[in-house]
Amino acid sequence: RIISTLGDSDVVTRDIATEPLPLIDSTWASARVKPAEERTALDQEALALSDELVAEVQAADTIVISAPIYNFTIPASLKAWIDLIARVGVTFNYTAEGPVGLLENKRVIVAFASGGTGIDSAADFASGYLRFVLGFLGITDVTFVAADQLAVDAEGTIARANAQIDALRDAA
Repeated sequence: RIISTLGDSDVVTRDIATEPLPLIDSTWASARVKPAEERTALDQEALALSDELVAEVQAADTIVISAPIYNFTIPASLKAWIDLIARVGVTFNYTAEGPVGLLENKRVIVAFASGGTGIDSAADFASGYLRFVLGFLGITDVTFVAADQLAVDAEGTIARANAQIDALRDAA
C-alpha cells in the first residue's frame, strides 16, 4: 500500500526475508578497503552483491523498508542489508570533522510491525538505530509507519497505520 503512494515511480523490490542476504565476512571486509584496481577476482566476487545493492540505493529517490521488530530491534536480514550498503568511500566517508554520508537527497519510508514494542518507546531499539544508520549514510528524510503493538490492539493499530499511509499519499 505504501508503494502505491509513490505514483508512477520505477520500483525495485528486494524481499530479503524470503531471499536472505549473506552476512559480511573477512573476505568481504578485506576486499572493501582495497583500491578497485588491486582487487582480485575473489575480492570482486565478494563485493558483487554489495555493489549491486549500493547501486540500487544510489539510483533510488525513495526507499521503502518493511520489517518486523523482533526482540526490540531489526531482523538480521535487514542488518545484513545495512552492512552490505554501508561502505566507506562509497556510501559514506570519514573526514577530519567526522563521518559524512554520501547518500543525500533520498527519502526512506519505514513500515514497522510489532506485537508489543511501541515505536519510539523505551523498548524500541529498531527505529532509533535505523534513524542513526541512515543518517550516517546521508539519508535524513526518514518517515515511520507504525503497525506497532498488534498484540495489544490489532484493529486500532492497523487503522492508525492506514491513516499514516493516507497522510503519505496526501502529502505526495
